[in-house]
Amino acid sequence: MVDLAGSERVGDTGASGQRLIEGTNINKSLSVLGKCISILAEKGTKKKDAVVPYRESQLTRILQNALGGNSKTCMIAAVSPASICFEESLSTLRYADQVKQIKNMAIVNESAQDKLIRELKEENEKLRQKLMQDGVVDGCSVFSILIIE
Repeated sequence: MVDLAGSERVGDTGASGQRLIEGTNINKSLSVLGKCISILAEKGTKKKDAVVPYRESQLTRILQNALGGNSKTCMIAAVSPASICFEESLSTLRYADQVKQIKNMAIVNESAQDKLIRELKEENEKLRQKLMQDGVVDGCSVFSILIIE
């Protein structure tokens, strides 16, 4: 769970000094995150093959697996009914709409050896089921056949 806390508007907060630098860094990270989300949303709808700039910010580097990896991602957006927050709320809703358009394709990460073992176990189980259904194989009872795993 990541709380992004929204963008920092310098005029509204009246920040100066160290707080101004922090706000600038937050805005930069959120801008890069917005760019990543935009590209991922385009890839989901248009099958566009573009490079997602995860390395431009520490925030996007941390969220790389959540945004484009083998995971389900959920965004909770907080909007305000106050008229002074209209632009901020509209921006948040547009941001959330782009996140909604991201389509992740989950793939199981398994080595070739693990895949072979899994396939052989599945085949072994199918053969067991077939033996149980047939009852007799080549004149031998199913119960006299020893299957070793």
